[in-house]
Amino acid sequence: MAYASDLSDAEWEIVEPLLLELLPKKKKTRPAKWTNREIINGILYQLKNGCNWCDLPRDLPPYSTVYWHYKQWRAAGALTELMHRLHQQVREQVKKNPNGQP
Repeated sequence: MAYASDLSDAEWEIVEPLLLELLPKKKKTRPAKWTNREIINGILYQLKNGCNWCDLPRDLPPYSTVYWHYKQWRAAGALTELMHRLHQQVREQVKKNPNGQP
């Protein structure tokens, strides 16, 4: 089931390479049960709807998993840098100065 906050395939093609570059490297202890896309969709759902983490729909990864990744990525600065790079890409597309200055 798709939500309005879910990334489309086209959006994911833009975000995925940036995310792989920015995310903190972690030890592989076992295969991941949830993809980064599912985690991002869980984060975006919570941000868009303003719900409590524990109120995420059951077809998304468990809220504890989504929240854990959110905390790790935020602490590493990955989410801020992702937004910065996406902002630069948009500014370049509309032929404006990438750093946000006039």
